[in-house]
Amino acid sequence: MSGRIEVRSLGRDYRDGKQSLTVLDGVELVIEPRQFVAITGPSGSGKSTLLGLMAGLDRPTRGEVVIDGTVITALGEDALSAFRGRNIGFVFQTFQLIPTLTALENVRVPAEILGDAALAARAPELLARMGLADRARHYPSQLSGGEMQRVALARASITRPSVLLADEPTGNLDAASGARVLDLLLETCAESTLVLVTHNAELAARAERELCMRHGRIERVIERRSGRPERAAERLPA
Repeated sequence: MSGRIEVRSLGRDYRDGKQSLTVLDGVELVIEPRQFVAITGPSGSGKSTLLGLMAGLDRPTRGEVVIDGTVITALGEDALSAFRGRNIGFVFQTFQLIPTLTALENVRVPAEILGDAALAARAPELLARMGLADRARHYPSQLSGGEMQRVALARASITRPSVLLADEPTGNLDAASGARVLDLLLETCAESTLVLVTHNAELAARAERELCMRHGRIERVIERRSGRPERAAERLPA
């Protein structure tokens, strides 16, 4: 899989009592394989809604999302879950780790759901790459925010997804932890398309493209040179 994302006339409405609220309005977008794209804009502009639709975590009111030629918005729940599990990694702002599992067990979850022992075997090496080899047997309650986000990143990347999506991945972290997580995201996406939502202007400035949203639409696109540092060419363990 290459990681090409197409968004076609995408719209999302929500009901608020008797009224309908349009959160996304006719979004058109193409993201090429292995691009690093940042989505920015004020709160309520539709950033996280767009990301969730690209991840298949929500269904649009109209339009479609296509990943590597597959119209994921047309898939049934079982087929969508299978496609997402193999091809899409998602990093949540609030980590979403399972509290009763250790860091190592959390990282293994997506591979174990797929029943892929070879992928599950990557978990210790991924944790080591995240600087967490000595925290593998710790539970989320025993980890700092930065450590939990690095565990979440390892979990999102264990299946070698073609698309890696992140919703405010540094939003709950201090500056030093946030910078470390961003560097790791860039390394991890060396073979993936990376799309992240952020309010952080410095983080967005490192992206190849910045999509500035307002009122449910992409208002402006900023094109930059590659946001990938040289060390992003390094590969995670096979």
